[in-house]
Amino acid sequence: MIKSKILLVTALGFGLTACGDFENGLRGYPSDKTRDRGINGHHLSTLQAGIWVDPNGCDHWIIDDGVEGYLSARLDKFGKPVCSGVAPPTHTVGDFKGGSFIPDPN
Repeated sequence: MIKSKILLVTALGFGLTACGDFENGLRGYPSDKTRDRGINGHHLSTLQAGIWVDPNGCDHWIIDDGVEGYLSARLDKFGKPVCSGVAPPTHTVGDFKGGSFIPDPN
């Protein structure tokens, strides 16, 4: 009984460390979230963003580099969602797949 409790606590401890954002980053990568570290690693500012409109009509920045995708809410300077009406709900506008040499079949 005591061995199983010790094993459980140890496993939980190791599991929680996987959730942390370490100073040196996971697997030796720095914790800089502005860089893509995949096959075609580069700074995310070199990719082209489009806008996806959610079912409520609010805008989200969207980037697709062929392997990974990035999405974040489009906010005004006060931190409130932007709902511009640039497209119907659940549609996208812009060349959000541009800037990557990896083809995307969709």
